[in-house]
Formats: sequence, structure tokens, C-alpha cells
Amino acid sequence: MSPLDSLLTCLRFASVSTDSAHAGEVRACADWLASFLRESGLATTIHPTAGHPIVVARNTHRAGRPTVLLYGHYDVQPADPLALWHSPPFEPRIENGILYARGATDNKGQLMAHANGLRQTMTAHGDLPVNLIALFEGEEEIGSPNLGPFLQSHRESLACDVIAISDTGMVAPGVPTFTYGLRGITCCEIEVTGPATDLHSGIFGGAVANPATELARLIAQLHDSEGRIRIDGFYDAVRPLEAWEREAWARLPLDDPEILRLTGSPALHGEAGFSSLERLWGRPTAEVNGLGGGYQGEGSKTVLPSRAFAKFSFRLVPDQNPDDLLPRIEAWLQHHLPATVKVTVHPGHSGQPYAMDPHSRFGRAAQAALRDTFNGRDPALIREGGSIPIVRSFKDILGADTLLLGLALPDCQAHAPNENFPLANFEAGQQLNRHLLEHLAAA
Repeated sequence: MSPLDSLLTCLRFASVSTDSAHAGEVRACADWLASFLRESGLATTIHPTAGHPIVVARNTHRAGRPTVLLYGHYDVQPADPLALWHSPPFEPRIENGILYARGATDNKGQLMAHANGLRQTMTAHGDLPVNLIALFEGEEEIGSPNLGPFLQSHRESLACDVIAISDTGMVAPGVPTFTYGLRGITCCEIEVTGPATDLHSGIFGGAVANPATELARLIAQLHDSEGRIRIDGFYDAVRPLEAWEREAWARLPLDDPEILRLTGSPALHGEAGFSSLERLWGRPTAEVNGLGGGYQGEGSKTVLPSRAFAKFSFRLVPDQNPDDLLPRIEAWLQHHLPATVKVTVHPGHSGQPYAMDPHSRFGRAAQAALRDTFNGRDPALIREGGSIPIVRSFKDILGADTLLLGLALPDCQAHAPNENFPLANFEAGQQLNRHLLEHLAAA
């Protein structure tokens, strides 16, 4: 099976982890992936969990070599809305060198690039230059609820010197990119209630507080006119950006016009005193992810709704801690709603921010591998605005730093219809795997 055929086969599994109707497809994908790794010469085990299985593969470990844990995930996001796809999401399509399918970038394209790189090295040399542990899970898209406990219970057998992941992005085509930091996250949903039931807005409007109106007022108070978050103490632990970071990011090709093109927004917006990339990668945020209340159907229904809700996510940066911030967030939300309504805050998932030193010995090895892969071009050193909570778990449980070597392009449409991955990046990922293991062996 060619590398491309292996990727196409992997993409045909509708391994949607959040939907129980696809549980069989998730398991089938894990079984196929385990067979691929075994056929590559790696000892492979499928570990059941309370949810979806974890696949672990390894070569023969020898004294004197560094141990590298290679992580990826084979589960994918739901494909909805299906009507917006130009071709069926689980029937991979190639057009002009671009592969379209759900999971093409996130994360099957990047995972299978590494898996094929391992196979090529094993075929050529009968072994790898490092002691390898490949760990591929099926729950990343639902927050990896069973991976943390798995790491805890298998801490000794998963002990490693460094971790490598390709599940992040490149700043532009052809620009090798090393991500050394990720924002953390904490989420919550706020429910604002007023009358016991929806009321006639003509009979009772003006005498009873409207939960939807009060919620709108609350959201409007969350930021000041300079784009700063008004929650008391929210910025107390924020680690300032280093001068070298601001200088390096200012030289990157991902500039304001490109961000406007990628987003389709009429203009950019954000906290005063920072560039767009600094806001995206190095500053915390507070966002409304969804809100509702009252009548949502066609035409008018003149009600005063009894309930309104909003879903919030707060992206955090080093050294913010979601456990410290969530009580502050809840207190602010409670304080800024009037006594004419009641409020309930439902905490959601959270994850710690992460940062490593890109100039460490393994960081330098990763940069050397990226140069070898991308024709000698120096890699961009960036943080990313997204969150991969398991990266911090790797650090806390296994005590190892993570090298985030992304192959996704800014317009890859991850989590959206028409997700795509350039075949050139798939080939580059295979080369990157080979170069990375060589440079880590010599680090």
C-alpha cells in the first residue's frame, strides 16, 4: 500500500468521536491503524478505555538512545453541515494537489505522514534511530477524557525524553513552523432566568425584567472600549511577551491583510497596544460562543422569554490558571446581573496553557529537522491561539516537553466543511518524521 493509499483508507473511516452512532467506525479505524503499525514492524497494542481505544506502538528499546513519544489522534469532528461540502466528507477527493475529506488535516493527514515516515525508516534500516513510543488516541476532539488517566496508570511504560506532535499549523505555505506555546482554556455557560414561563410581551413587558435583555447588557460590559476584559484580576498572572517574540512575529508573512482574507471579516479588532498576532498567540481572550432565548422560529411571536443563555470560552496564556480564574469569572457574572433575574453558571471544560523553550536541545533539534525538510529555510517560531490540553498533561504527568511541528495551512478548513490538506505537505510530513528522529537521536 502506497503512503497516499494508506491515508485515503484512513480517511474513509467516519471516526467521529462525539457521536455514539459512529462508535463502530472509531473502533474500526483504531483496528486498521494498529494493523498498519504492526505491518511496519512495530509492536502494537490496542488499549480499551471507558470511551474510545488508544493505540500504542513501539520499536525495540535500546540503552543509550533517547525515547521519543509520537502523539496523534485518529478521531475527527462531525461533518455537519453536509450541504456545504463539495464532495462527501468521508469519500476523499483530490483536486489540483489538494486532498479534501473530514480529517484530512486534523489529524489523519499529519498522523499518517508520521506513520508512513516510521514505516519507511523501518523498511530501510530495520529499526529507528531512537526508542519510539507511538500513541494515537480516538478522543482528542472531545477533550481526551480518558487519556489523562491512561497516562497516569501507564506512566512508567510511557516514560520518555520528549514528545512530538503534528496537530498544529504553518504560518504560510512552504514556511516551516515550530509552535512552542499554546493558549489554555476555560469554558462556562450562563443561564439567566426571570418569570416562571414565557410571558405576553404586551401584557407584562415593562413590568418584568427580560432575561435576554439583561444577558445582552452583561455581554456588552465584558470588554472595555480598549478591548480589555473587565473581570477583576483577570490579567494578574499574564506572562509578558518577550522582546524577541514580538520582533520575530512582526517578520512573519501572516500579516493583517492575510488574516482579513482568511477570516472574511470587514476589519480586524482586539485589545489596544498589541498586533494581531500578539493578540492571537500571546494575549488572553473572552468570547461568546453561542447565545439564545425566546422565540427562534419564522416571523414574530411576541413573548417575554423566561430564560436566556450564553456560552463563554476564555483563552488563557502562561501563567494563567483556569482553576484560579473560573471563580473570578463566575463572581463577575453574578455581580453584574441585577436582582430582577436569577443567574446560574455551569462550568465547562478547561485546560492549562503551555509554553516551552524553543532554544532547548530538543527544540534546536526540531528546528534542524524542519530546515532539512523545507530546503534549508529557517522555521518560524510561534505560539498558537488554540488549545491542546493534553500537551500540558504530558508535561505534568510524564515530565517531558512537546515539540509541536504543524503541517496544517491557515486555510485548511479544520472543523469546517471542505477540510483539506496539500499532498505536498503530506510528503513533507514523511520527510519531517525521518529527519526529526535522526536529529533527536543526535541531540
